[in-house]
Amino acid sequence: MDSLLLEVAVHAAHDVAGAIEGGADRLTLESPADGADLSPDLAAAGATLRESDVPVRIMLRLNDSFTTTGGEFNRLVGLGEEYLALGAEGLVLGFLDADLEVDTETCRALTAALPGVPWTFHGAFDSALDTRRAWRDVVGLPGLTAVRTGGSSRGLAHGYDELLARCQESPEVAALAMPSAGLVAEQVPWFARAGVTQFHLGPQARPGGSAKAWVDASYVRSWRSLLDDL
Repeated sequence: MDSLLLEVAVHAAHDVAGAIEGGADRLTLESPADGADLSPDLAAAGATLRESDVPVRIMLRLNDSFTTTGGEFNRLVGLGEEYLALGAEGLVLGFLDADLEVDTETCRALTAALPGVPWTFHGAFDSALDTRRAWRDVVGLPGLTAVRTGGSSRGLAHGYDELLARCQESPEVAALAMPSAGLVAEQVPWFARAGVTQFHLGPQARPGGSAKAWVDASYVRSWRSLLDDL
């Protein structure tokens, strides 16, 4: 089996050392705010990128909903360009429409404005009304390399069986799926056998799962060892 990618969410430059020392292959930078992960300011982005010698993707999201407006869209493009100029390897974004379907039009427009940039569809994906249709909608989106998912809006504690089944039946889904919300160690071998090659750590990388705790190298290392043993 090829090496499995381990991605770790960081909130600031102080999280970088623990993530990299623990064996993270890629980082995502996001700023927690009132229960939503939003875009960090440019100073935080620059400081984090200077600390990291592994690829960093940065959250491109300005409000706590999964939609955007025309005016905000222009701000997202500009912010994305600034993150990339600072050295970001890619971006994290995603939109749903009023019917809770993947807003492919907005996703395509934004990625067309930032051509050639690899990106991850964030957890908005799990709030789509019809997940089977949502997977059909995202497969083939330009630049998309990962979908951060728990298989359900309530995370893998509820969505594990469904997500595993989709990965087993569809190589295209397995290639994009990046299990995240509520991921536990026991689930990893089953996902790997189904063809999943990337995994995301959020609270799992922090003592007590607290956003106030810094990313801990020993926590990350335990996951790195698990993936390497496979």
